[in-house]
Amino acid sequence: SFKNAIHEDPFGVLSSWNDSTHHCERQGVFCSKRHPGRVTSLVLRSQGLEGFLSAHIGNLSFLRVMVLQNNSFHGEIQPQIGNMFWLRNLDLSNNSFGGPIPSNLSHCLNLEILNLIDNQLGGIHFDLGSLTRLKQLLLSKNSLVGPIPRWIGNLSQLQKLSLAINELSGEIPKELSKLKRLTLFQLFSNKVTGEVPTGILNISDLQVFSVSHNQLRGSFLNDVGITSPSLYFLGASYNLFTGMIPSTLTNATGLENLILLNNNFHGPIPKNLGRLKGLYVITLAYNHLQDDLSFISSLVNCSNLKTLEMRMNLIHGSLPRSFSNLSTSMKEISLSNNRIQGSIPLALKNLFNLSALDLSNNFLTDRIPHSIGILSNLEQLLLSANNFTREIASSIGNITSLGHLDLSSNIFQGYIPQSLGNCKQLIELDLSNNDLIGLVPAEIVGLSSLSITLSLANNNLSGSLPLQVGSLKNLGKLDLSYNRLTGLIPASISECLVLERLHLEANSFHGQIPEALRPLRGLQELDLSNNNFFGSIPSFLAELPLLEYLNLSFNQLEGQVLERGVFLNASSVSIYGNTKLCGGVPSLKLPLCKSSSSKKSSSTKARVIYWVAGSLLCLALLLLCLSIFYHKKKQTTTIASTSLSFENQFLRISYEELLRATNRFSETNSIGKGRYGTVFKGILDGGATVAIKVLNLMQRGALRSFISECRTLGTIRHRNLVKILSVCSGVDFRGNDFKALIYEFMANESLEEWLHLGTMGRDDECNESRNLRLVQRLNIAIDIATAIEYLHKGCYPAIVHGDLKPMCVEATGVQDQGSSTSTAVRGSIGYVPPEYGMGHKVSTLGDAYSYGILLLEMFTGKRPTEEVFGHHLNLHNFVRTALPDRAMDIVDLSLLSEAGDRQQEIKIRDCIFSIFEVGVACSMESPPDRMDMTEAIRKLHLIK
Repeated sequence: SFKNAIHEDPFGVLSSWNDSTHHCERQGVFCSKRHPGRVTSLVLRSQGLEGFLSAHIGNLSFLRVMVLQNNSFHGEIQPQIGNMFWLRNLDLSNNSFGGPIPSNLSHCLNLEILNLIDNQLGGIHFDLGSLTRLKQLLLSKNSLVGPIPRWIGNLSQLQKLSLAINELSGEIPKELSKLKRLTLFQLFSNKVTGEVPTGILNISDLQVFSVSHNQLRGSFLNDVGITSPSLYFLGASYNLFTGMIPSTLTNATGLENLILLNNNFHGPIPKNLGRLKGLYVITLAYNHLQDDLSFISSLVNCSNLKTLEMRMNLIHGSLPRSFSNLSTSMKEISLSNNRIQGSIPLALKNLFNLSALDLSNNFLTDRIPHSIGILSNLEQLLLSANNFTREIASSIGNITSLGHLDLSSNIFQGYIPQSLGNCKQLIELDLSNNDLIGLVPAEIVGLSSLSITLSLANNNLSGSLPLQVGSLKNLGKLDLSYNRLTGLIPASISECLVLERLHLEANSFHGQIPEALRPLRGLQELDLSNNNFFGSIPSFLAELPLLEYLNLSFNQLEGQVLERGVFLNASSVSIYGNTKLCGGVPSLKLPLCKSSSSKKSSSTKARVIYWVAGSLLCLALLLLCLSIFYHKKKQTTTIASTSLSFENQFLRISYEELLRATNRFSETNSIGKGRYGTVFKGILDGGATVAIKVLNLMQRGALRSFISECRTLGTIRHRNLVKILSVCSGVDFRGNDFKALIYEFMANESLEEWLHLGTMGRDDECNESRNLRLVQRLNIAIDIATAIEYLHKGCYPAIVHGDLKPMCVEATGVQDQGSSTSTAVRGSIGYVPPEYGMGHKVSTLGDAYSYGILLLEMFTGKRPTEEVFGHHLNLHNFVRTALPDRAMDIVDLSLLSEAGDRQQEIKIRDCIFSIFEVGVACSMESPPDRMDMTEAIRKLHLIK
């Protein structure tokens, strides 16, 4: 019986098949209402059944429908199936039937559907031409061999013919042209040769024509569209077709898929493809099409277009503006390996659904537009092997869905954007072969999502490899070769357990080859050549079971080369340029190592030398300490010089001299007031003009401020920080404590006075002549940021400014001479970061906030304390909500007058927009979201 031939029934579908249940009530069995008891249908679709098809199936002589689709039947299809004279639908697809298709099927004269897709059937050795009622012959995904049977042409009612994914060979029989009702013709993935009979494409009802992955040749497209108006799928990829793509193709107005890649088509691309308004996919890649990109303008009319694939042709010219107006449904654009020139259009917002953009291997130039960040659904961005210049657009970091980013082999300059660390789904990142500088961002090597490649090779990166490299737990290849990296290889690299290829060659790493590489058991390639590694070759390198390539050349390694593991194959190991190595297998041609006795003698000599050298070194250190002690004692007893040299020593200034210098601290000498005191202009007895900050010791925190500045300002040296000349700590004439700091005097007044001329009481003519131009403001902004960065990263421990505002900035940069800033602590209203108000400690990120507000003030001309800014609006939000479209509406009006023509106006607009972005990024409400000074400096330099 049917049930007995089945040995797996995971869902118990056959549990009802027993003697106590009438056969018409069993699951999957349907009987005739006209003739009770006659089984007419057997439907057991997707039930997980495993076993053979019982020969007793032939007893169901009145069966009309048998559907056993998507199970695990195996063995041959029983010949008794030919007894089912009334059978109309036989569906045995998605099983594992083998052997030939039974010849007795020719007896099923009423058969309309024969679906044997996805089995292991081996051939058709008989004539089924007698099945004149057959409408669907579906034999794809089997193991059919030999030629396509000619008798198929006799199946006059046939509508669907699917022979794809087999081993069929020979030519397509001309007899198939007689199938006038054919709507589907699938022959892809076979070994068919010859030309396509013209009659097939003359079938007016044909909707799907798919012959990809064969060896067909000739030109078959001339009649397409004229005689096959119903066609909506045309697939002929991976063949040997030639000729041109005719413009008459667009007469098939229902065409949705045009897939002709990897052939030998040549000539121009039809300019009227836009007539195919339902076009969904167009793939013409890997041909010899020679044309410009004007055809894209026509594709704007294709509102359903999702895929445009034109790579590996001879397409030239620039991307037209219409590129930005392609369908909002667009998912994939590939124009790589062509001859496209020019730049990427700025307007890309229409392509917001794009998931893949491949423009690699062209001649594109200029910078990547900032608008690339709008493509928030992008998963692949491939722009390698072009001539892109300037900095990498930081807005790429906005594309958080990005999985593959390849910007290699361009001319990118500047720093690697830290914002790329926002791309938490990135699995492949290649920035190699550019001109990038700066440090390797910790945000990049901390991307645990990277699993394929991280390549920063062939750049000018410097500094050490961040500890966060240990986050690359799933990475297969790490390539940092040919840079200027220094330091030790971090121990955290031991956590990169999946690493297969590690390339660190041509850098300046030093130290011994670290033990941290020992756990990397999957390493296949390791290149540490051209560095400064020293010591012996660690034994664990011979224990890495998969290592096939090891390059340790041109280091300072010494000792015996191992004679096991990868070291047994000289062709897999390179150790040139290590003059102190010895031993190893003979094919390495290294000198023999010295004997153990010789080593012992050498070791004894070395110990004697080290002992003598150590004794001499200790003696020298003792003498040095005595000299320093004597010098310091002498220095403390020497009367301090009263020279007015501001470069080498502090002045000794008394309270009385400060009193005279400031005309008894007259209000007319006051040049500024801060939280902890007042700043006066004074002229010392020697004639030097100085700035004197007198501390208000009644103000809480003033004394701490004085001590803090004394500790820090006396030691820091930076061209953009005003120098402290002296301090005065004593009592005034009334016996009260008096403390003051004396600075260099900057004659150009504070930035506050330059930005807000209307508060200075000067006439319009004077105001106009004192306006800071755009480039001057930008230079001042860079100088301020440089000074703050020095405090944060150039001093140890880091110094927090705490009160950054225009009043603290001396605008000596008017003549492009730079600017200087003085230091204080805490903050001022409008500039103080919000977290300070909640009791948080001062931090470098607090300075970043103040700097961001200062930067926005410099280019909007608006103070953060103006009345327009209330509880719900501050300067940060005022600028942020204006970007990008209304940026020029909020800019300081004096900057707009600098534009002499339209081109200059555009440049100024782009510059202002980018500066506002930096200011907004620095002044984010949440400290971790703020841009730090290093990144701000980099961006401002790029803007300049």
